[in-house]
Amino acid sequence: MVVKLFVGSLLIVLAGCNASKNPLRKEVKLLQKGVIKDDTSYVYALPYEEGKTFRVIQGYFSPFTHKERAALDFNMKRGTKVLAAREGVVVRVKEDGTRGGLKSKYRSHGNNIVIQHPDGSRAGYWHLQHNGALVNVGDSVKKGQTIALSGKTGYAMVPHLHFLVWTSKNGNWQQIATRFQTSKGIKYLKGWKKYQNKTIN
Repeated sequence: MVVKLFVGSLLIVLAGCNASKNPLRKEVKLLQKGVIKDDTSYVYALPYEEGKTFRVIQGYFSPFTHKERAALDFNMKRGTKVLAAREGVVVRVKEDGTRGGLKSKYRSHGNNIVIQHPDGSRAGYWHLQHNGALVNVGDSVKKGQTIALSGKTGYAMVPHLHFLVWTSKNGNWQQIATRFQTSKGIKYLKGWKKYQNKTIN
């Protein structure tokens, strides 16, 4: 409880800091508010089990550690099952990291899995538990398949899952915001909101 209050207070304080000037930040805000519509991009599954609900403790371009990142942090206890948000082929696995904390020296310890999707985009799942990868490089995975266990390795203040997607344009990789299927419909997720993974018939 104390950690949650601390994180909440910290994020509120940091909200007054300068935010990213990346033009994608403005686009993401408009997508989240529904000012502009996107019904063509892929709809991702939330990266956890059906019926589970987790809070996004950092959203896209948040002023703490996502100032220049179109990434999401889901507040998860160590050992929580991480599911593939989209089908694809595993192109990277790191699970030998054992340390984590808010110091730059821990960055290289961040365990992660990267999956390449059929359209060439890639999704990264970070801060996984030591020896927490349940797939190997070269494996084909299905959307909703359990791929790892969450943790707190690398540059992380609390246990959580860091999720992001990149696309390549002329050989240049760029992070993008992604739509998710939630219990309340298809949404661009927002920081400090809770989202339930529930299939809608």
